[in-house]
Amino acid sequence: MKKRRTRILSFLTLVLVTASGSSAAQGWRTASRASVGLAPDPATTPEAVVQVYAARAVSWRGYIGVHTWIAVKPSDAPVFTVYEVTGWRLRQNGTSVFRSERPADGRWFGNRPELLADLRGDSVDAVIERIEAAVSDYPYAHEYRVWPGPNSNTFTAQILRDIPELRVDLPATAIGKDYLGKRLIASTPSGTGIQVSIIGLLGILVGLEEGLEVNVLGLTFGIDPLDLSLKLPLAGRVDLWWLILLGLAIAGARSATRARA
Repeated sequence: MKKRRTRILSFLTLVLVTASGSSAAQGWRTASRASVGLAPDPATTPEAVVQVYAARAVSWRGYIGVHTWIAVKPSDAPVFTVYEVTGWRLRQNGTSVFRSERPADGRWFGNRPELLADLRGDSVDAVIERIEAAVSDYPYAHEYRVWPGPNSNTFTAQILRDIPELRVDLPATAIGKDYLGKRLIASTPSGTGIQVSIIGLLGILVGLEEGLEVNVLGLTFGIDPLDLSLKLPLAGRVDLWWLILLGLAIAGARSATRARA
């Protein structure tokens, strides 16, 4: 039985690492940054659009966390503008905030992005103006720490708190999203709840979109009752139905083993 448990744990560990989608083995200089088809073509989309993305981080960090960004396209604009934060930009430019016209849904150095929010329509131009104002007011533009923050996820969470219309539930793997600086209390990134955090290292969050999350040393553990899912480090969101099926499979295997004994 002990060997069987060891094999099961080894298999689950392999699944979690594989599911992370990290480009650890791929050279970042040659990794793809191409569009994956999640963003509309600006040439054929006159309406204003706001999108939020997350993709596994570069190299070994991708096994642990994601990089997030916000893309906007005002009405009739020919391209998307992407706002994000990176540490190397701070060293090069004196600010970590970077504005570019790269593909909104481009791979993050080989890693496929996940679309977290998509807002379109006549009123979205006003939302874009508020996003641009929030980007200009970002308080940690001259700071960057991979852990516990401020980092790219701190930036995205900060902007989202000012744009509750997006109602974004940032992934559990968005390490740094709970960094509040000197503040102890803030609204959740989705704008649907409240959180308490001590410099991103210890805290608790309750929100309609996020559910219940506990932050321990930057790692998120939580449950989302509305989506029937758990939130875990490394794996991110795990559907409770998969855990139930796994439990039933293990119970069935044990019953079969006892029947043969």
